[in-house]
Amino acid sequence: MRIGIFAKTFPGKDPASVLAASAASGFAGVQYNMACSGLEPLPDNLPAAAIRAVARAAAAHRQTIFALSATWNMAHPDSALRTEGLRRFEGLARAGRAMGTRILTLCTGSRDAEDQWRHHPDNASPQAWADMRASLDGALDLAETHDLLLAVEPELANVVDSATAARRLIDQAGSDRLRIVLDPANLFEQASPARQRYLVEQAVDLLADRIVLAHAKDRAPDGSFVTAGSGVIDFDHFLRGLQAAGFAGPVVTHGLTAAEAPRVARFLTGILTGIVPG
Repeated sequence: MRIGIFAKTFPGKDPASVLAASAASGFAGVQYNMACSGLEPLPDNLPAAAIRAVARAAAAHRQTIFALSATWNMAHPDSALRTEGLRRFEGLARAGRAMGTRILTLCTGSRDAEDQWRHHPDNASPQAWADMRASLDGALDLAETHDLLLAVEPELANVVDSATAARRLIDQAGSDRLRIVLDPANLFEQASPARQRYLVEQAVDLLADRIVLAHAKDRAPDGSFVTAGSGVIDFDHFLRGLQAAGFAGPVVTHGLTAAEAPRVARFLTGILTGIVPG
Protein backbone atom coordinates (compact mmCIF):
# COMPACT_ATOMS: atom_id res chain seq x y z
CA MET A 1 0.00 0.00 0.00
CA ARG A 2 1.12 3.54 -0.79
CA ILE A 3 -0.32 6.81 0.42
CA GLY A 4 -1.85 9.51 -1.74
CA ILE A 5 -3.95 12.64 -1.44
CA PHE A 6 -6.66 14.48 -3.33
CA ALA A 7 -4.76 16.84 -5.62
CA LYS A 8 -7.35 19.55 -4.92
CA THR A 9 -6.02 19.76 -1.37
CA PHE A 10 -3.27 22.00 -2.71
CA PRO A 11 -3.96 25.43 -4.21
CA GLY A 12 -3.05 26.12 -7.79
CA LYS A 13 -4.21 25.56 -11.35
CA ASP A 14 -1.00 24.08 -12.69
CA PRO A 15 -0.29 20.37 -12.27
CA ALA A 16 3.43 20.95 -11.76
CA SER A 17 2.92 23.10 -8.66
CA VAL A 18 0.17 20.87 -7.27
CA LEU A 19 2.13 17.65 -7.70
CA ALA A 20 5.29 19.28 -6.32
CA ALA A 21 3.32 20.16 -3.19
CA SER A 22 2.05 16.59 -2.87
CA ALA A 23 5.56 15.21 -3.13
CA ALA A 24 6.93 17.74 -0.63
CA SER A 25 4.20 16.75 1.83
CA GLY A 26 5.27 13.10 1.75
CA PHE A 27 2.76 11.48 -0.60
CA ALA A 28 3.53 9.02 -3.37
CA GLY A 29 0.75 10.22 -5.62
CA VAL A 30 -2.65 11.81 -6.02
CA GLN A 31 -6.22 11.34 -7.03
CA TYR A 32 -6.15 14.00 -9.72
CA ASN A 33 -8.88 16.48 -10.52
CA MET A 34 -8.85 18.57 -13.69
CA ALA A 35 -9.60 21.63 -11.53
CA CYS A 36 -5.88 21.43 -10.69
CA SER A 37 -5.25 22.16 -14.36
CA GLY A 38 -7.49 25.24 -14.35
CA LEU A 39 -10.38 23.36 -15.98
CA GLU A 40 -13.78 22.18 -14.83
CA PRO A 41 -13.60 18.87 -12.96
CA LEU A 42 -15.50 17.28 -15.85
CA PRO A 43 -14.41 19.49 -18.76
CA ASP A 44 -16.55 20.17 -21.79
CA ASN A 45 -13.31 20.15 -23.78
CA LEU A 46 -10.04 18.60 -22.64
CA PRO A 47 -7.06 20.00 -24.55
CA ALA A 48 -4.25 17.62 -25.46
CA ALA A 49 -1.78 20.07 -23.92
CA ALA A 50 -3.52 19.72 -20.53
CA ILE A 51 -3.26 15.95 -20.71
CA ARG A 52 0.44 16.10 -21.52
CA ALA A 53 1.06 18.61 -18.71
CA VAL A 54 -0.32 16.22 -16.09
CA ALA A 55 1.81 13.34 -17.35
CA ARG A 56 4.95 15.51 -17.45
CA ALA A 57 4.36 16.89 -13.96
CA ALA A 58 3.79 13.41 -12.53
CA ALA A 59 7.07 12.19 -14.02
CA ALA A 60 9.01 15.27 -12.94
CA HIS A 61 7.87 15.03 -9.31
CA ARG A 62 7.79 11.22 -9.09
CA GLN A 63 4.08 11.18 -8.39
CA THR A 64 1.70 8.44 -9.39
CA ILE A 65 -1.71 9.45 -10.70
CA PHE A 66 -3.54 6.85 -8.64
CA ALA A 67 -6.94 7.84 -10.01
CA LEU A 68 -8.74 10.57 -11.90
CA SER A 69 -11.92 12.13 -10.52
CA ALA A 70 -14.64 11.84 -13.15
CA THR A 71 -17.80 12.35 -11.10
CA TRP A 72 -21.15 13.55 -12.25
CA ASN A 73 -24.60 12.99 -10.79
CA MET A 74 -25.46 9.63 -12.31
CA ALA A 75 -28.89 9.70 -10.62
CA HIS A 76 -29.83 13.32 -11.36
CA PRO A 77 -33.60 13.71 -11.81
CA ASP A 78 -33.02 15.47 -15.16
CA SER A 79 -32.16 12.92 -17.83
CA ALA A 80 -30.57 15.59 -20.04
CA LEU A 81 -28.04 16.38 -17.32
CA ARG A 82 -27.25 12.70 -16.84
CA THR A 83 -26.63 12.40 -20.57
CA GLU A 84 -24.45 15.49 -20.61
CA GLY A 85 -22.42 14.12 -17.73
CA LEU A 86 -21.76 10.91 -19.63
CA ARG A 87 -20.72 12.89 -22.72
CA ARG A 88 -18.18 14.85 -20.69
CA PHE A 89 -17.03 11.70 -18.93
CA GLU A 90 -16.05 10.30 -22.32
CA GLY A 91 -13.38 13.01 -22.68
CA LEU A 92 -11.74 11.94 -19.43
CA ALA A 93 -12.10 8.29 -20.38
CA ARG A 94 -10.12 8.93 -23.55
CA ALA A 95 -7.43 10.79 -21.58
CA GLY A 96 -6.97 8.68 -18.46
CA ARG A 97 -4.32 6.30 -19.74
CA ALA A 98 -2.32 9.18 -21.28
CA MET A 99 -2.28 10.87 -17.86
CA GLY A 100 -0.97 7.68 -16.28
CA THR A 101 -4.02 6.01 -14.72
CA ARG A 102 -6.57 3.32 -15.49
CA ILE A 103 -8.81 4.25 -12.55
CA LEU A 104 -11.59 6.81 -12.88
CA THR A 105 -13.75 7.54 -9.84
CA LEU A 106 -17.52 8.01 -10.11
CA CYS A 107 -20.40 9.21 -7.93
CA THR A 108 -23.57 7.11 -7.94
CA GLY A 109 -25.39 10.35 -7.30
CA SER A 110 -28.46 11.70 -5.60
CA ARG A 111 -31.97 12.79 -6.56
CA ASP A 112 -30.99 16.18 -5.12
CA ALA A 113 -30.92 18.41 -8.19
CA GLU A 114 -28.34 20.83 -6.76
CA ASP A 115 -25.79 18.65 -4.99
CA GLN A 116 -24.79 15.11 -5.98
CA TRP A 117 -23.36 14.53 -2.50
CA ARG A 118 -26.54 15.52 -0.60
CA HIS A 119 -29.11 12.98 0.53
CA HIS A 120 -32.58 12.95 -0.96
CA PRO A 121 -35.45 10.68 0.17
CA ASP A 122 -36.01 9.51 -3.41
CA ASN A 123 -32.51 8.03 -3.55
CA ALA A 124 -34.02 4.76 -2.35
CA SER A 125 -36.58 4.64 -5.17
CA PRO A 126 -36.42 2.02 -7.92
CA GLN A 127 -36.32 4.80 -10.53
CA ALA A 128 -33.25 6.44 -8.98
CA TRP A 129 -31.49 3.06 -9.04
CA ALA A 130 -32.53 2.47 -12.66
CA ASP A 131 -31.33 5.90 -13.78
CA MET A 132 -28.01 5.44 -11.99
CA ARG A 133 -27.62 2.01 -13.56
CA ALA A 134 -28.23 3.39 -17.04
CA SER A 135 -25.56 6.06 -16.48
CA LEU A 136 -23.15 3.48 -15.15
CA ASP A 137 -23.76 1.11 -18.04
CA GLY A 138 -22.83 3.88 -20.45
CA ALA A 139 -19.66 4.58 -18.50
CA LEU A 140 -18.77 0.88 -18.38
CA ASP A 141 -19.05 0.68 -22.17
CA LEU A 142 -16.51 3.49 -22.40
CA ALA A 143 -14.32 1.78 -19.82
CA GLU A 144 -14.24 -1.30 -22.02
CA THR A 145 -13.31 0.80 -25.05
CA HIS A 146 -10.49 2.62 -23.26
CA ASP A 147 -9.30 -0.19 -20.94
CA LEU A 148 -10.25 1.50 -17.68
CA LEU A 149 -11.48 0.59 -14.22
CA LEU A 150 -14.40 2.59 -12.81
CA ALA A 151 -14.47 2.99 -9.04
CA VAL A 152 -17.66 3.88 -7.18
CA GLU A 153 -17.79 4.69 -3.49
CA PRO A 154 -20.53 3.76 -1.03
CA GLU A 155 -21.72 7.11 0.37
CA LEU A 156 -24.49 7.56 2.94
CA ALA A 157 -26.01 10.41 0.90
CA ASN A 158 -25.92 8.62 -2.46
CA VAL A 159 -27.97 5.97 -4.22
CA VAL A 160 -25.30 3.40 -3.38
CA ASP A 161 -25.32 4.18 0.33
CA SER A 162 -23.77 1.08 1.90
CA ALA A 163 -21.47 -1.85 1.31
CA THR A 164 -24.55 -4.03 0.78
CA ALA A 165 -25.83 -1.72 -1.96
CA ALA A 166 -22.37 -1.67 -3.54
CA ARG A 167 -22.33 -5.48 -3.63
CA ARG A 168 -25.76 -5.45 -5.25
CA LEU A 169 -24.49 -3.04 -7.90
CA ILE A 170 -21.43 -5.20 -8.61
CA ASP A 171 -23.53 -8.33 -8.96
CA GLN A 172 -26.08 -6.64 -11.23
CA ALA A 173 -23.58 -4.86 -13.46
CA GLY A 174 -21.63 -8.03 -14.16
CA SER A 175 -18.53 -6.16 -15.30
CA ASP A 176 -15.00 -6.68 -14.06
CA ARG A 177 -14.42 -3.02 -14.97
CA LEU A 178 -16.51 -1.97 -11.96
CA ARG A 179 -14.47 -1.47 -8.80
CA ILE A 180 -14.91 0.08 -5.35
CA VAL A 181 -13.45 2.97 -3.39
CA LEU A 182 -13.81 2.21 0.30
CA ASP A 183 -13.77 4.97 2.91
CA PRO A 184 -14.60 3.93 6.49
CA ALA A 185 -15.94 7.42 7.25
CA ASN A 186 -18.71 6.86 4.70
CA LEU A 187 -20.05 3.76 6.43
CA PHE A 188 -21.56 5.57 9.42
CA GLU A 189 -22.15 9.01 10.95
CA GLN A 190 -22.14 8.13 14.65
CA ALA A 191 -21.45 4.65 15.98
CA SER A 192 -19.84 2.96 18.95
CA PRO A 193 -16.29 1.62 18.47
CA ALA A 194 -17.65 -1.92 18.27
CA ARG A 195 -20.26 -0.93 15.69
CA GLN A 196 -17.64 0.91 13.63
CA ARG A 197 -15.39 -2.15 13.57
CA TYR A 198 -18.33 -4.33 12.55
CA LEU A 199 -19.28 -2.03 9.65
CA VAL A 200 -15.69 -1.84 8.42
CA GLU A 201 -15.23 -5.61 8.62
CA GLN A 202 -18.56 -6.20 6.86
CA ALA A 203 -17.63 -3.80 4.04
CA VAL A 204 -14.22 -5.38 3.53
CA ASP A 205 -15.71 -8.88 3.55
CA LEU A 206 -18.43 -7.96 1.03
CA LEU A 207 -16.26 -5.93 -1.32
CA ALA A 208 -12.70 -7.25 -0.97
CA ASP A 209 -12.56 -8.67 -4.49
CA ARG A 210 -13.37 -5.25 -5.99
CA ILE A 211 -11.65 -2.67 -3.76
CA VAL A 212 -9.17 -0.77 -5.90
CA LEU A 213 -8.72 2.36 -3.81
CA ALA A 214 -9.05 3.22 -0.12
CA HIS A 215 -9.94 6.69 1.12
CA ALA A 216 -8.92 8.12 4.46
CA LYS A 217 -10.92 10.83 6.13
CA ASP A 218 -12.29 10.76 9.68
CA ARG A 219 -15.40 11.38 11.77
CA ALA A 220 -15.68 13.48 14.92
CA PRO A 221 -17.81 12.10 17.77
CA ASP A 222 -20.68 14.36 16.60
CA GLY A 223 -20.61 12.76 13.14
CA SER A 224 -18.95 15.61 11.27
CA PHE A 225 -16.04 14.94 8.93
CA VAL A 226 -12.55 15.72 10.21
CA THR A 227 -8.96 15.13 9.13
CA ALA A 228 -7.68 11.56 9.23
CA GLY A 229 -6.12 10.80 12.60
CA SER A 230 -8.07 13.44 14.51
CA GLY A 231 -11.37 11.59 14.93
CA VAL A 232 -12.86 8.30 16.07
CA ILE A 233 -11.95 5.95 13.20
CA ASP A 234 -9.49 3.18 13.99
CA PHE A 235 -7.29 3.36 10.89
CA ASP A 236 -4.99 0.63 12.13
CA HIS A 237 -7.99 -1.72 12.22
CA PHE A 238 -9.19 -0.54 8.78
CA LEU A 239 -5.84 -0.89 7.05
CA ARG A 240 -5.03 -4.21 8.68
CA GLY A 241 -8.39 -5.50 7.49
CA LEU A 242 -7.64 -4.38 3.95
CA GLN A 243 -4.21 -5.99 4.05
CA ALA A 244 -5.65 -9.27 5.32
CA ALA A 245 -8.14 -9.19 2.43
CA GLY A 246 -5.29 -8.88 -0.06
CA PHE A 247 -5.59 -5.18 -0.84
CA ALA A 248 -2.30 -3.61 -1.89
CA GLY A 249 -3.53 -0.44 -3.60
CA PRO A 250 -3.29 3.24 -2.74
CA VAL A 251 -4.69 4.84 0.41
CA VAL A 252 -5.78 8.36 -0.54
CA THR A 253 -6.62 10.99 2.05
CA HIS A 254 -8.91 13.98 1.61
CA GLY A 255 -10.96 16.40 3.66
CA LEU A 256 -7.90 18.23 4.98
CA THR A 257 -5.99 21.44 4.38
CA ALA A 258 -2.66 21.78 2.63
CA ALA A 259 -1.10 22.74 5.97
CA GLU A 260 -2.32 19.47 7.53
CA ALA A 261 -1.05 17.31 4.67
CA PRO A 262 2.48 16.53 6.02
CA ARG A 263 1.09 15.47 9.38
CA VAL A 264 -1.47 13.16 7.78
CA ALA A 265 1.23 11.70 5.53
CA ARG A 266 3.28 10.86 8.62
CA PHE A 267 0.22 9.43 10.39
CA LEU A 268 -0.71 7.10 7.54
CA THR A 269 2.90 6.15 6.83
CA GLY A 270 3.37 5.24 10.47
CA ILE A 271 0.41 2.87 10.39
CA LEU A 272 1.47 1.24 7.13
CA THR A 273 5.04 0.83 8.36
CA GLY A 274 3.69 -1.11 11.30
CA ILE A 275 1.49 -3.48 9.32
CA VAL A 276 3.16 -4.01 5.95
CA PRO A 277 6.13 -6.39 5.97
CA GLY A 278 9.38 -5.12 4.47
